[in-house]
Amino acid sequence: MIIWVNSRKLYCMATKKKTEKWYWNWLSKHIYMAAAAVGIVVFVLFSMLDVITRHNKELVVPSFAGMDIESAQKLAAEKHLRLEITDSVYIVRMAPGAIYKQNPLEGSHVKKNRRILLTINANMPKMVKMPSLVGYSLRQAQSELSSSQLKVGKLIYEADIATNNVLEQLYEGKPVEPGVELQSESIIDLKLGLNEADSVAFVPSVIGKPYPIIKDFLIDNSLNMGKAYFDSTVSTMQDSLAAFAYRQELVLPEGDSVARYGTAVSVYFTLDKSLIPTVEADGAEEEER
Repeated sequence: MIIWVNSRKLYCMATKKKTEKWYWNWLSKHIYMAAAAVGIVVFVLFSMLDVITRHNKELVVPSFAGMDIESAQKLAAEKHLRLEITDSVYIVRMAPGAIYKQNPLEGSHVKKNRRILLTINANMPKMVKMPSLVGYSLRQAQSELSSSQLKVGKLIYEADIATNNVLEQLYEGKPVEPGVELQSESIIDLKLGLNEADSVAFVPSVIGKPYPIIKDFLIDNSLNMGKAYFDSTVSTMQDSLAAFAYRQELVLPEGDSVARYGTAVSVYFTLDKSLIPTVEADGAEEEER
């Protein structure tokens, strides 16, 4: 009787251990399967995210400058980009409807189907009203002229208590009153104040920048655009719009050793990008100097 009870007890214990072992094996198996399933889902999601966002697959924006819209649309379709006309200007020497400016600029890295905003040359100039700029800062005057579709011309400095305060607005060398109608894209020179205690300008590098934006870039730094020199690679208006700066020179008045506000910067342009110095080359040149 005792032997039978012990046998039954041993049988129950063995069965219990076997059941527990099976349970833990089953549980472990399903945990591994769940972990594998989660890993697969995460991998698929990241793979899809990589495809959707085109990670490390950016496109290089080509130059549309000088092209007509039809040709530009074909090139944009080939590059998987979208074009949108957002503004127009009137350039006398440029073909009507030709693209004058783009944003982002040529060489920018963008994702597929990115919109490229275009400024085209209008068929006819439109008339706009001259705003009042006297008393404004240079930056405010730039903004006002831009919104009125007029352009900043030459910066003319004279002694005053406030640097870059607009003292007078000039059109073709003569004062122009607010409200006078002018052709859009007319050039407005600005007479500005200059405090001697704040008269030295920072001269930025324009190397590698495209021709259409350099004048505004220099004006942002209270400098004038001097002469523009184009090498033999540039032969048409379209070429000049697509050209890049590869050299710049300060035009300092006799006796001046530093660039003051209003200093002119002459710039040399080319279509040959191999002429554009690299950052490393610039550093080496600075060391040699």
